[in-house]
Amino acid sequence: MESAGSAGSAGSAGLAKSAALKLSEMGERSKQLGSALRDPERQRRVILVIVCVALLLDNMLYMVIVPIIPDYLTDLENAQALRTHANSSLSRATRENLDIQIGVLFASKAILQLLVNPFTGTFIDRVGYDIPLLIGLLVMFVSTCIFAFAENYWTLFCARSLQGFGSAFADTSGIAMIADKYTEEAERSRALGIALAFISFGSLVAPPFGGILYEFAGKRVPFIVLACVCLADSVLVLTVIKPFSNRTRENMPVGTPIHRLMIDPYIAVVAGALTVCNIPLAFLEPTISRWMESTMNASEWEMGLVWLPAFLPHVLGVYVTVRLAAKFPDLQWFYGALGMVIIGASSCTVPACRSFGQLMVPLCGICFGIALVDTALLPTLAFLVDVRHVSVYGSVYAIADISYCVAYALGPVVAGQIVHHLGFVQLNLGMGLVNVLYAPALLMLRSVCQMRPSRSESNALLEDPPAGLYNAIRLEERRRARKGLCVTATNALPVDENGLFARSKSCSEESSGPEFT
Repeated sequence: MESAGSAGSAGSAGLAKSAALKLSEMGERSKQLGSALRDPERQRRVILVIVCVALLLDNMLYMVIVPIIPDYLTDLENAQALRTHANSSLSRATRENLDIQIGVLFASKAILQLLVNPFTGTFIDRVGYDIPLLIGLLVMFVSTCIFAFAENYWTLFCARSLQGFGSAFADTSGIAMIADKYTEEAERSRALGIALAFISFGSLVAPPFGGILYEFAGKRVPFIVLACVCLADSVLVLTVIKPFSNRTRENMPVGTPIHRLMIDPYIAVVAGALTVCNIPLAFLEPTISRWMESTMNASEWEMGLVWLPAFLPHVLGVYVTVRLAAKFPDLQWFYGALGMVIIGASSCTVPACRSFGQLMVPLCGICFGIALVDTALLPTLAFLVDVRHVSVYGSVYAIADISYCVAYALGPVVAGQIVHHLGFVQLNLGMGLVNVLYAPALLMLRSVCQMRPSRSESNALLEDPPAGLYNAIRLEERRRARKGLCVTATNALPVDENGLFARSKSCSEESSGPEFT
């Protein structure tokens, strides 16, 4: 008995020792992960992943309802007709009313996002980029859950509008965070290009994703899956970026007000180009399915998958623009103008298509051109702020988001009316002509590209001091990170547990530096 007891105690001691070793290994790995995340380069990559997932989610939520909501609302109308002992087949007036409801539902997200963006841009400039990103992800999570369990039109409308509110925070702060973390021109273009690829992937893969899950698993499953991913991304923001422990925002300068950025002629030209280039995509999405059905007797799967092949040309356009921008950065305006010409030509050829295979070619051309314009002009907005204003990016990317929202707010409401009164051919010819005529306006950006100063850290250290206090702080943080110190103004401060410096009283009292106009 004693030997059995001693053997049992020895076994327990061995298990306890093994558990202690495993816990020690886990603690050591956690420390290694924490120290790795404090490395500026690795932290930038993790932040890029978090932002890309947020943008992917937002665009999947925007497009996942395309195959779900029309069929779901039709079922609701049929069920209501049966309850009232009416004819179960929908009348023509009811169908027209249903089309209006679907158009308003699709546009409500972009409309609310358009209204909220001017305020979110200012808010982001004041508090930084991380807290608004977390707010946006949490609001999108709530919106997705409401979508999953909504049982009537007005609940769906509230969920869609709430998604626009969350997108105004998440999209603007995410893109602005990328522009802030990647200060080198080539790196910034590459990072924003990756983000645009995720946006495109989310928009193009969401309809088949939603349609398949809706067909085989029901309405709730697609939204529950996206809600889980959204919640996981929010947890990553809390654990990696740690928004509520970040003290860098206390030393941020006051950014240029959004109304002053809007009247900057160069920023206005870029914003107009972003709106015009997205009009064909925004106007074709709600109208092309009916045109395909009437002209080529397209099946449901053809109408659902017609946009999916365009993902590859979009990624190709991003890749080509990033590589060209790295070699010839002064020609960003030309890449954008070329993209608008391609969009215009492709839009004009859409009505000539008579089969599913033929239609894919101009749609791929439209997405390729949009990739050229977006990848060239989104970094240009950050360059314009660096050269002509204070290097705080919330408001300028709120303007970019407003530009997109104008196109997507008008699309579901206006496109159908244009097709009804003028015809599908006239719609496409008009969109193509507008893009071609707007392209020469980008010639204005030539002078900006030529006078743009280098953003390289070595040049900033050897030549002129950084413009603005925030640039100086960020530059010193990077330069001193490996030595365990951060320099602000004239005081060297120890780095805290989050890899950030303690607040310097003298630094917070200084001005934000000159504003270039």
